[in-house]
Amino acid sequence: MMTISKLATATALASLLLVGGAFAQTAAPAAKDAAPKADGKMAKEAKPRTAESLECSKEADAKGLHGKERKKFRSECKKAGGAAAAPAAK
Repeated sequence: MMTISKLATATALASLLLVGGAFAQTAAPAAKDAAPKADGKMAKEAKPRTAESLECSKEADAKGLHGKERKKFRSECKKAGGAAAAPAAK
């Protein structure tokens, strides 16, 4: 007849051996970004920002522009080659 300590030891050893296989499994690979979204459009690829674009963004930040004014300012600034030739919208 087995004692309770031998039975507990055997149970612990068996559970360790069985649980080890569950932790060894790997996760499924992530889905590719090329899959179409729910609306059917493909995801846009990020374009590297030019120096003019970055400079115009910094100037818009310094002027505290937001929304349509910021978009208009950045557009005109980029057309001018990065120099803020157009004054900010009031």
